[in-house]
Amino acid sequence: MRTLFAALLLVATPALAQPLEALQPLEELQLLAEQPVEGMPGGNLSGLAWCGDALWAVSDREDDRLYRLAATGGVLHAEAEVFQAPAPPDSGQPWGLRMRTWVASLARGGALDFEGLSCDAKGNRYLLSEAHAGVLQLPPAGAGSWLNLPPGLVRQARASGMLLHFNALFEGIAVDPAGERLWLAAERERRGLLLLHKQQSSWRCTGGCVLLAEGGREAPPAQLGSRPQARDFSDVALFQGRLFTLERQAHRICRRKLETGQVEHCWSFANEVLTDARRYSQPFGVAEGLWVDAQGAWIGVDNGRKTRGDGEKRPVVWRFAAPAAGGWSETP
Repeated sequence: MRTLFAALLLVATPALAQPLEALQPLEELQLLAEQPVEGMPGGNLSGLAWCGDALWAVSDREDDRLYRLAATGGVLHAEAEVFQAPAPPDSGQPWGLRMRTWVASLARGGALDFEGLSCDAKGNRYLLSEAHAGVLQLPPAGAGSWLNLPPGLVRQARASGMLLHFNALFEGIAVDPAGERLWLAAERERRGLLLLHKQQSSWRCTGGCVLLAEGGREAPPAQLGSRPQARDFSDVALFQGRLFTLERQAHRICRRKLETGQVEHCWSFANEVLTDARRYSQPFGVAEGLWVDAQGAWIGVDNGRKTRGDGEKRPVVWRFAAPAAGGWSETP
């Protein structure tokens, strides 16, 4: 009887079924530096990655360029690398969703809506198009091309409850150094992680594309009140055999297992960025790009051209130190 009662209680109160860590205060990451980005006329920094010897960024309002970020005097100066993307392939998204995305691009720019950036050890850059659920590969030299993704990728994601809503599609990408495995993050309602493997010139899902799919809402950091927000992913990064997800609304970074997407440990950055000086007027998070290394994490901010409390109008990149105790490999 006691066992039955406990099971019913978990069903009736989903919050109690969350990992214990989700119910406890998280370790706060330390902000080491904050650098505004100068020279991105389209603004809307949406993806971030360390490629080769520099930090690179992409905007979801510009379809023909990447930006190399060079630090000078506390400011990151964006140097554009222009490219021409071929027409994207048909992703299998429903007509209504594609039309809403197309109409939105006419008003705001960025028909390809690049929302993620990653790179491999050979210098290839991978740009994730939210609008077309596709990945554009840009080699160090030569023309770009769209990856040959599995035709059932979008169908499997939608069957798991993801990619059903306008402006809530694929939002993050991570590629392993060999360029043979690819992780995609679906943004929200429902959020999730998908894994693809390269096989010669195409990409396939082994045992299904979907690693993780979850919905629901959770309370934001105390600075934002108590109204629950939809769980989300705004980017994903790969480091030391683990995935790291940027969870924008919760203002945290979480380490997850490569094979399942199961959460292992999380760290918060809320205290550092939810100050009066760094706050924006909108009720949603602005952290869009993530890159993790041994020394810490880079987080790119998409301010949507809005002005924050201290008057800063430019996109911003935050540099956080790795966790004090054990670094990113800390055991839960």
